[in-house]
Amino acid sequence: MTPRRDWTPASMPQLTGRTAIVTGANTGIGFPTALELARHGARVVVAARSPEKGRAAVAEILRAVPGGQVECGELDLADLASVRRFAEGVDRVDLLINNAGIGMIPRQETKDGFEMQFGTNHLGHFALTGLLLPRLLAAPGARVVTVSSDAHAAGRIDFDDLGLERRYGGMAAYARSKLANLLFTLELQRRAKQAGADLTSVATHPGMTATNIFKVRLLLPLIRLFLKPPEAGARSSLYAATSPDIRGGEFVGPRLQLLTPSARARSEEVARRLWDVSTELTGVRFEEIAYR
Repeated sequence: MTPRRDWTPASMPQLTGRTAIVTGANTGIGFPTALELARHGARVVVAARSPEKGRAAVAEILRAVPGGQVECGELDLADLASVRRFAEGVDRVDLLINNAGIGMIPRQETKDGFEMQFGTNHLGHFALTGLLLPRLLAAPGARVVTVSSDAHAAGRIDFDDLGLERRYGGMAAYARSKLANLLFTLELQRRAKQAGADLTSVATHPGMTATNIFKVRLLLPLIRLFLKPPEAGARSSLYAATSPDIRGGEFVGPRLQLLTPSARARSEEVARRLWDVSTELTGVRFEEIAYR
């Protein structure tokens, strides 16, 4: 499949009757992702850590899409109890956009004691997807879109130091979390296919986008010139979530080209080990698509 380079959100099909959950939809590329999904008829859940910011995003979307079906859900991916509470309140989901992410921060830990970037970007989304899996499988043609990055190519997963207690670097931890996102995406697709499940798992790379991830760093003015607006960064997520041309296991780049994940990201052995470790750490099991 060759992606259409001239594709824009205006090319999206009508999504009436479909429910989409977008994590981190109150800011960054998550906001225009949620906006366009609502504009095309989807019922959209803005999943945000801050209820106040989530409600503000919902109000802004509804000003742009009067009569749209948009609601806010409180979700803190750095707190597994919050992930469980959010999932328990979901009645239906056709499109799950695992968009939220943090990056390049000093070492911190989640409420459950995981290194913050790995715990938020990967483990939080792993748990959320697993808890929502029964509802996803109940929706014909369901998709899970996980936002990764080309930074994944620099990532390495040391299973003996998942907490990065021996050596920590903000960029290295970010790259590791994005590698984990891709390993998860590809393994989810393999398991869905083996189980004969009607579920498509896709990863995206939005390109260098002006989001909160870059606000945590002091960027040279020259670098800022190369950052795309969030609306442009959302293009790959929207394409992956709605295009009929998408196939499971694909990695969609910012120009809608298909990217080749790094050799580490394609390692089925590492993916299975990461899956098992993630299951143990989160307590979330994907029973419906477990290998037989």
